Amino acid sequence: MVNILLVEDDLKIATFIKKGLEESLFHVQLARDGKEGIKLCDEHDYDLIILDVMLPELDGFDVCQTLRRRKIPTPIIMLSALDSPEEKIKGLQTGADDYLAKPFLFDELLARVQAQLRRAEFNRGVMSFQEYGGIYINVDEQNATRDGKELKLSPREFSLLLFLMKNREKALSRSTIAQAVWNVHFDVSSNTVDVYINYLRNKIDKGFSCPLIHTVKGRGYMLKMKP
Repeated sequence: MVNILLVEDDLKIATFIKKGLEESLFHVQLARDGKEGIKLCDEHDYDLIILDVMLPELDGFDVCQTLRRRKIPTPIIMLSALDSPEEKIKGLQTGADDYLAKPFLFDELLARVQAQLRRAEFNRGVMSFQEYGGIYINVDEQNATRDGKELKLSPREFSLLLFLMKNREKALSRSTIAQAVWNVHFDVSSNTVDVYINYLRNKIDKGFSCPLIHTVKGRGYMLKMKP
């Protein structure tokens, strides 16, 4: 079962979130202030943390910074009634993975929870998918080669290649790729995924006799040694 830590001092909001997540089959533990949240993170492993900004003892920004300083990589979704761009930027700069303004619909929070869990699962699974079709990925050094030739990828291209490698020989839709690599839902009119696929093709397929990235008509893209 997925374990989630909810750090929220407002009992009404905490009850609302906890009930909804438990109905979605998550296990939720509640902390009522920042110090308790940090203590629980030191004592237990969680799959996700939902962290309110306005907390007694320590606010959410301080909690988030403390967890990151202690090398706790658990995905953090920050909640706040403060909806200014400056507050969102501050939250992300302190180490949060997402920022959701109050009030919000529970379905939106649930979608963000699921997206962060997918990203965490992807990151955990990367190490077992380092080599395929002549491509070798060094995750620690953030570089990749094909048949010994350095590919010189941008950070976004590197993330895209990692996702394709983990899901090799599977047809991936544009929306699936956008969610995993950009953590957003692109409009259907957006060609961002297509543009980056083209960038990646020019770097990993150009000059090689066997292309690895294939377009799957009506579905999306696939990384495969043979079409």
